[in-house]
Amino acid sequence: MTTVERPLEHGEEAQARGQAVAEATAIGRRRPRPDSEAKVRGTVRYAADRPAVGVLHARPVLSPYAHALIRSVDTTPALATPGVVAVLTAGDLPIARVDDRRMYEPLARDEVVFAGQPVALVLAESPEVAADAVGRVDVDYEPLEAVTNPLAAMQPGSPLVRTVPVVDRDAGSEGAAGGAGAHAAVGGSHAADDDDAEDVSANVNGRHRFREGDVEAALRSAKVVVGGRFTTSWVYQAYLEPQTATAWVDPEGILVVEASTQGVFLARNDLAKALGLPPSRINVIGAPLGGAFGGKIVVIEPLVAAATLAVGRPVRLVLDRREDFVAANPAQGTILDVRLGAAADGTLAGLQARLVFDVGAFGGSWVEEIGPVLVAGPYRWPAFDLVAHGVRTNRVPAGPYRAPGAPQTTFALETLIDELADGLGMDPIELRLRNAADEGEAMVDGEPWPRIGLRESLAEAQGGRLWEHRRSLPPNEGIGLAAGVWPGGKDAAAAVCRVERDGAVTVVTGVIDMTGTYGAFQAIVAETLGLPAERVRIVTASSDAAPMSPVSGGSTVTYSAGRAIRLAAEETRRRLLRAASNELEIAEADLEIVDGRIRPRGAPDLGMDVAELAVKLDDHGRQPLEGHATSEHDRLAPSAAVHVVHVRVDPDTGAVTVLGYHASQDVGRALNPALVEGQMMGGAAQSVGWALHEALVHDDGGQVLSGSFLDYSVPGSLDVPAIDISIVEVPADEGPFGAKGIGEAGVVPGAAAIANAIAAATGARLRDLPMLAPRVWRALHERPPDPG
Repeated sequence: MTTVERPLEHGEEAQARGQAVAEATAIGRRRPRPDSEAKVRGTVRYAADRPAVGVLHARPVLSPYAHALIRSVDTTPALATPGVVAVLTAGDLPIARVDDRRMYEPLARDEVVFAGQPVALVLAESPEVAADAVGRVDVDYEPLEAVTNPLAAMQPGSPLVRTVPVVDRDAGSEGAAGGAGAHAAVGGSHAADDDDAEDVSANVNGRHRFREGDVEAALRSAKVVVGGRFTTSWVYQAYLEPQTATAWVDPEGILVVEASTQGVFLARNDLAKALGLPPSRINVIGAPLGGAFGGKIVVIEPLVAAATLAVGRPVRLVLDRREDFVAANPAQGTILDVRLGAAADGTLAGLQARLVFDVGAFGGSWVEEIGPVLVAGPYRWPAFDLVAHGVRTNRVPAGPYRAPGAPQTTFALETLIDELADGLGMDPIELRLRNAADEGEAMVDGEPWPRIGLRESLAEAQGGRLWEHRRSLPPNEGIGLAAGVWPGGKDAAAAVCRVERDGAVTVVTGVIDMTGTYGAFQAIVAETLGLPAERVRIVTASSDAAPMSPVSGGSTVTYSAGRAIRLAAEETRRRLLRAASNELEIAEADLEIVDGRIRPRGAPDLGMDVAELAVKLDDHGRQPLEGHATSEHDRLAPSAAVHVVHVRVDPDTGAVTVLGYHASQDVGRALNPALVEGQMMGGAAQSVGWALHEALVHDDGGQVLSGSFLDYSVPGSLDVPAIDISIVEVPADEGPFGAKGIGEAGVVPGAAAIANAIAAATGARLRDLPMLAPRVWRALHERPPDPG
């Protein structure tokens, strides 16, 4: 692992408290995740492990049809099963209002719109009885034509995904069900007006467009123009723990929902909308997550909450793996038509893209809003015309998956950037460096680019071992490169930081730890307060008790919640120094906190322990040593990544083996390098899955054909080589100690880099993900012969 650092120039500097970042004692130190030991020992209690008195076990009845009318539901045989307490259908649920978002229809009403949609919910005294009774629920369906081709679904007059109109009971225009803010804060002044909108069917969920200049003229004037159609498959998040939720009503009449969720406030707010309850009457508890990757943002919680209100008893639902595959919210498939060109010197001339995102059966998608920004990548474009459509089909509703929309759009863009370099006879890194956007230049949505470490990450790749050896490889081997960027999020956040009587520090947050974020929080607080990180404890509170916190997703948490935590810790520090100044009769400016001891500068033997001061203040009922803070950001903090991949292609079978992998990424500042490396390695491993393995396959009738781990391939340990990591530090102005969110960018360029490596090895360009062996074989044997 190597680290490249660019010094901080401005932002939240540690000099404000008299200590340079270069003298950090906690920031930049390698430490294990705070929950590592508990996870290794198996003592973590996940959502399904929590005790629940008197709980009813739920099992959904899923539609076998992708599209059908519901003529009747006969629950009598199931209700006659000993141990079955209730069988609920849509009319039994206290859902307050309905629009076309999934949370307002946890059970199908009159029409099923995807295979796997819950139609009824069996509640029984044991999981086994509930599962047995599912087969006794008799649903009379009238099958309808399934709409599964998004391009056909867009056309005027095409069959509709939903034939029974959705009744809108004052649903308002609140947009996606909480997801958009969780993954990006983009949008912009360059969006086109609706007067040029295409004539499309009602299946189109949304359309978003950015344009500037005359892109057709720009491409006509270009020396080299490349383009093509790219497709990507649906991809399942493949978390280990399936969707899980338990709901009950407490003695005060508060609806309590404990779930494997990425955001307690997001879940609470969506539940309030769906159930017509004040948010103050709902308390969401976030259990430790057994993986999520964006896939656990309000999926089954409305169903479980509505069920417990309907029957008056606690209800628990734990999806089995098959149910999770067909009824959760995988990443959408895409069809991407992209063209771009450049002048003879490599200056990019224009970009044209038409993006179609298959968002599945429900509304509320937002990926089409950020798609045009993502397909433009981290480059400057003098002219562009970028339009994206989210199109409903009779497939499982799509949801976020780590960097939603970015691996797909980057696959198209970065493949063509490489083709452009070939056509121009330029080094692919030099082409990217020539066109990399600089700070302050406009993104395609009109917003200015903040500082990103693209150039530094490209330089790391250029000097790396893999790239240097790309011209001395045996036949059928190749090395490819791709760059990518994720804009990040900037949600507001709040935090509480309290010194305990023993001198330890408790931080209270509503953030759910998915990626080892609590280890980053520990470092922030330890550095600010001059304490060992082991004396900092991070506590996740429920939505009733936690300070307002963002959803864990979109590379938002460290940047947003981490800043609030640092500000709360700084307030706590001020209180400590003020109190110590009074006790020691020494000016605050002359005091420092080192290793849990407050002492005069230059006199390490004098002073007092933080614990001693805390006990004195507590015993005398004086002001608590507690800091509260809120935080908002003016700017995003994008993270750039560059992946270099070495592959070998078997010309007889098309099988691709990944032999080497180098990832460099701008992380702002590595608060805990061990956690940063883990995120970067995980992103690289998932990139191998996107590129070579993963496809949630549907047939023409909308049935999922790869709905188990027997049929759905994920990369194993033998499929992913040792990954060489280069951490690049280009600090974010508003991030805590310069840190930014890093989780998304690590998965963005990998699939494109593997595609470019296959092209380097074979000369064949692939346009479809995943690049399975039969596809590679066909590309090798169908391409024109080499004229040389």
